[in-house]
Amino acid sequence: MFSGQEKLLLGVIIIAYFFFLFGFSVFISRRIKTYDDYNVAGRTVSIFPIILTFVGTAIGGATLLGFMENGFLFGMGQQWLNIGLLFTGVLMASFVAKKIRQLGEKHDMVTIGDFTALRYGEKARIPTVISILVAYCAITGMQFVAIATILNLTIGLSLTTGIVLSWLMLTVKTYFGGMMSVIWQDAVHGTIQTVGVFVLFVVVLMMAGDWSAMAENARSLGESGNLSLFGIAPSEVLIYVLTIGGYQFVRQDLWQRYWAANSMKTAMTGYWTSIFVGFLVGAVVMAIGVMAKYGLGIQNIDSALIFYETVAHVFTFPMVVVMIIALLATVISCADSFFMASSSSIINDLIRPRMKGNEGNKVLLRYSRMSVVLVSVLALGLALYIPQLVQLWVTGTAMLVSGLLAPVLFGLYWKGATRTGGITSMWVGLVIAVGWQFAGHPFGLHPVFIGLPVSIVTLLGVSFATQASETEDIEDDTVTKLV
Repeated sequence: MFSGQEKLLLGVIIIAYFFFLFGFSVFISRRIKTYDDYNVAGRTVSIFPIILTFVGTAIGGATLLGFMENGFLFGMGQQWLNIGLLFTGVLMASFVAKKIRQLGEKHDMVTIGDFTALRYGEKARIPTVISILVAYCAITGMQFVAIATILNLTIGLSLTTGIVLSWLMLTVKTYFGGMMSVIWQDAVHGTIQTVGVFVLFVVVLMMAGDWSAMAENARSLGESGNLSLFGIAPSEVLIYVLTIGGYQFVRQDLWQRYWAANSMKTAMTGYWTSIFVGFLVGAVVMAIGVMAKYGLGIQNIDSALIFYETVAHVFTFPMVVVMIIALLATVISCADSFFMASSSSIINDLIRPRMKGNEGNKVLLRYSRMSVVLVSVLALGLALYIPQLVQLWVTGTAMLVSGLLAPVLFGLYWKGATRTGGITSMWVGLVIAVGWQFAGHPFGLHPVFIGLPVSIVTLLGVSFATQASETEDIEDDTVTKLV
């Protein structure tokens, strides 16, 4: 794809880019004085960076590389995956996000574990942490795979070596800068990735020709159905809605950004903006994959490389460099956010509750950074075990949805959910989903089709059985009926 000289130049630029990010993180680290600074950016983030950090976390390696590959392989019907994400995002913004912000502001929350502990008692922290770690380590590993693919094409590293190297670079960067560095870097990354995607879309659209020509090309390949929005099985849409869609309600990286914003208005404006920007970017990315095949005539390639093949097809080398940087910005903006989400759970929900009262911010900061390293090692193992982007994304989110979605949503809106019911539901949903994954999806059923329903039934059944014997000690504003 690239000549030896071009690969060398790309390699130098990528390495320089990582050194720049590392230097920025070290610079920001000098401003990190407290535990809140490291984990929720001091709760002082203004509107511009909060919008771009929401966008940056919404659009990652699986969106840009995975969605484009899905469009290339399966056609326009894949847009329903993106529509499903829009639908769940609107539900989240309309009914859940404001309540999360209010609770977090009142109780100085840092993680979802803070909410589940408030609602179901301190014992709820353990299954909450496990669910988040399983999910976010998988999703972080997904970003390692994306960066490794870039390194493979630019400087010829093997996929395994690239995964290990990306793990090392991202771990060191996140270790120093924490959430404060992540959010301010997202302000840069969010701009680069959004502009880059739309520039690529416009150029591909201009070169692909009109729709009738693409339709003729699709017919000649016997793939006319790939140009239809209805060329997708309902079961596939349901899997994505329940996993990646349902995951939006229990995304710790989103909850942390609601709390990092300097006001309720900033948080809500930032999130609403990101929902629609993310939807537009996802739609454009899938359309690029479709047009690359039927408009540009890119065929007989490794589908995982469609982004790179498309960029090389429509741009000269200087613009290729810009697009590679845009891709890196996309991947990095998600990877370090996921690092922080999972590492915050370790320090906040496992270590902090067991610390002595006289241990201060210096100790918490040190443990927070150590947690980043631990999470990175777990993510590295999953990246090496499942090096497929979308599969990693769906696998991780299935674990999180099965373990937490029902207890969190019922906990927010149903006073009848008891502590025993909530905690039992977390454990049962998580264990069944993980077991179903390792069993290889028996009967062809995805883990979320088993874990989530069982979690809901368990929560309802155990709660009804224990309501009479349990005395709830919950603040009135924690549980409000949805009217």
